[in-house]
Amino acid sequence: MNIKELAPRILLVDDEPINVRVLVDLLRPSYELIVAKNGVRALECLQAGPPPDLALLDVVMPEMDGLELCRRMKADPRTAEIPIIFISALGQVHDEMLGFDVGGVDYITKPISPPIVLARVRTHLALRKARQELARQNCTLEDVIAARTRELGLTQDVTIRALASLAETRDNETGAHLKRTQYYVKRLAEELRNHPPFAAALTGRAIELMFKSAPLHDVGKVGIPDAILLKPGKLTEAEFEIMKTHTALGRDALMRALDHEKPTEFLRYALDICSSHHEKWDGTGYPEGLKGEDIPLAARLMALADVYDALTSRRVYKAAFDHARARQIIEDGSGRHFDPAVVAAFRLCTEDFQQIARTYADED
Repeated sequence: MNIKELAPRILLVDDEPINVRVLVDLLRPSYELIVAKNGVRALECLQAGPPPDLALLDVVMPEMDGLELCRRMKADPRTAEIPIIFISALGQVHDEMLGFDVGGVDYITKPISPPIVLARVRTHLALRKARQELARQNCTLEDVIAARTRELGLTQDVTIRALASLAETRDNETGAHLKRTQYYVKRLAEELRNHPPFAAALTGRAIELMFKSAPLHDVGKVGIPDAILLKPGKLTEAEFEIMKTHTALGRDALMRALDHEKPTEFLRYALDICSSHHEKWDGTGYPEGLKGEDIPLAARLMALADVYDALTSRRVYKAAFDHARARQIIEDGSGRHFDPAVVAAFRLCTEDFQQIARTYADED
């Protein structure tokens, strides 16, 4: 490849041969030139080859003047970013304003001054190169940010799974329970989003974060003694009081991990779910006895999802209930254990719950 092939390309459009000859002699030593005598021929040249880096357009030309040619170039995505300098003998403010209005970046008046032409050409080519480099850097930066975002998301997901699995290893419940409750929460949220009072709170982003944080709902069980956590029979009243502390233990563990930093959006949902998923709509739940809408929405969704899965799953101390019986128990708890709006959403997606249960069934 020779040096000339690397030179910037300039489109020169002028119907006066003497002007063309002067500009060609001036620019050819340093630039690759595309020469046309009017706007129509210039458009043909633009379609035939790669776009130029700069255009010098005479304003007054037959068939298509420079102003119309500029409009056409700016309307074409291939040539819209090419800087355009107008050349005119008119020299009136009104004509210059017309040129700027259609997209020109500069004006050169006739008779042509070679030093001025060369200076304007160098300046606008340098500006174009700088804009192109900035755009390239922005694309690179966007790629880096996207890669870092994916990396952070993956790290977050792995951390969540690790924490949830830690609780799972000490509990009778299974990893499939974590999957099922995740998808139950997501499906309830998607259904509830269709109701105006909840649409603003249940954005796509909010539902995604609830879905991701749902597996942490019982992470506090790592702090419950094995004799209670793994007991095959019914807990005594005293044992149950200890078991109930897993909500506060999980919340406190997440808060300690923050080390006094402000919770991220994700951790706010994790804290809500972890600490409040055993609260009840009528205020008889734990750990704080929250009532009604004082219970965070994410926790109200998790409460139903967790109970449904507990009812329909086999444990060493109980057989699994079928879907119909579990549904009846949940509907009976509307307004007492569960938010009535969440129960109404559950009624509309019970078939999806059954499909989720089949997809993520416990292994024998």
